[in-house]
Amino acid sequence: MNDLIQLQLMDAQSAMDRAIDHCEAELTKIRAGKASAGMLDGIFVDYYGASTALSQVSSINTPDARTIVIQPWEKSLLTVIEKAIQVANIGINPQNDGIVIRLVVPPLTEERRKDLVKKVKEEAERGRITVRNIRKDANTKIQKLKGEGVSDDEIKTGEGEVQKLTDAYIIKVDKHAEAKEKDVMTV
Repeated sequence: MNDLIQLQLMDAQSAMDRAIDHCEAELTKIRAGKASAGMLDGIFVDYYGASTALSQVSSINTPDARTIVIQPWEKSLLTVIEKAIQVANIGINPQNDGIVIRLVVPPLTEERRKDLVKKVKEEAERGRITVRNIRKDANTKIQKLKGEGVSDDEIKTGEGEVQKLTDAYIIKVDKHAEAKEKDVMTV
């Protein structure tokens, strides 16, 4: 296979890897009734005038399946962290005892589980769309190689390889979504 086509395939594969990583990260943020430090990934606090990730200013632990304990490095951050969690609207009220902040994750209702499954499906569809867009871009770039003396047969072979790559990555997205869906529906 032509080196230029090989280069396009490698670019497409690394872009698809990033798309899978992003999809996984988004699925992790969907809570499944179990406490996880990942639920707090999108929360930032004002730390000496700079917006800083919660995990950078505190230690976050999950002592059991329903509790998250946040212990800030500095006591002055307790109220700031508490407000940031309330503003983030993750559906959990923080409990500040003056030393640590506790988040008690409530069990999910059947209706809420179904809503979360819909969110999982939407996120998986976004992942599939991203992978397909990467396929489209790769095929466009491979088509443009005609002008650089690449034969039609090599271009067809390259497009076939891109399709194989796309199929493999869509299966990965589906597996992640299926696992998350099962996790959400498990009581």
